[in-house]
Amino acid sequence: MLAFTERGIYCPAGDFHIDPWRPVDRALITHAHADHARPGHGRYLCTEGSAPVLRHRLGDVALDTLGYGAPLDINGITVSFHPAGHVPGSAQIRLEHRGEVWVVSGDYKPEDDGLSTPFAPLRCHAFISECTFGLPVFTWRPQAEVVAEIEAWWRATAAEGRVAVLGAYALGKAQRVLANIDAGIGPILTHGAVENTNALLRAQGLALPETAPVTDAMTRKDFAGALVIAPPGALGSAWMRRMGPASTGMVSGWMALRGVRRRRAADRGFVLSDHADWAGLNAAIAATGAERVYVTHGYTAIYARWLAEQGYDARIVETEFTGEEIDSGEAEA
Repeated sequence: MLAFTERGIYCPAGDFHIDPWRPVDRALITHAHADHARPGHGRYLCTEGSAPVLRHRLGDVALDTLGYGAPLDINGITVSFHPAGHVPGSAQIRLEHRGEVWVVSGDYKPEDDGLSTPFAPLRCHAFISECTFGLPVFTWRPQAEVVAEIEAWWRATAAEGRVAVLGAYALGKAQRVLANIDAGIGPILTHGAVENTNALLRAQGLALPETAPVTDAMTRKDFAGALVIAPPGALGSAWMRRMGPASTGMVSGWMALRGVRRRRAADRGFVLSDHADWAGLNAAIAATGAERVYVTHGYTAIYARWLAEQGYDARIVETEFTGEEIDSGEAEA
């Protein structure tokens, strides 16, 4: 059904690629993160939920959309998009031909985050899976517990007369925090990259609390008691100097590793990921009923060996997908 080429995952019969990393004529896109949705393709197909962010990032491209679960025939291959639970609009792509079913999952997480359409397991013969956090050391606590920790840190920081600056990816993680945090604690300010994404998602009807972008005109008084959400790269940068005394936090699955927390020099690390943890990966794969599993990015060698020990026909696929990257945190594990 699929071939793994230097341009990306390719369906020969359908003559299309899925999340290709080299320019191709027709690209089916699982979600709008940059490692999966790249510029330069002739035509794009994605979910309705991913389209606004893709257009914002890629400009005036030839883009078609498909709703979750709606079948589309492409040269005899029945294609459909199904929720991946990774970020808003993210999808698994199901392919069926002559009774054989393959699923390309992109990035996914089984936990319902209250923002993205929840992950829906799909029965298939072959499943292509990430394994960003494919080690037993990665075990996520319930989202509500982690959000409560962020709230407590925000309150304590405000009581100390400092501003709380939280590093979170501009698409997905930032909005996940916003959708679940107690906005009554104080004002919420955002980096421009986060605010731009907020606007795109609000326009689609996603409920997010009121936020205001950080501007050059702001003074330290404007930041009093605030939570500021910014991409991780903004922490410790010149962009923060106008805020005055600050406490920095980082939201990532890599915060489970002390070495990564030390290297990022954040005051607090909050373990919250938009990828499946060890248990989530195993449960999701088992739910597919797949006999063949291809692992694409993360701890591929270790996880493929584990799957083989469990009786799967497990194989490694070399790709250019990066998953959740923070200073190559995977090396610490």
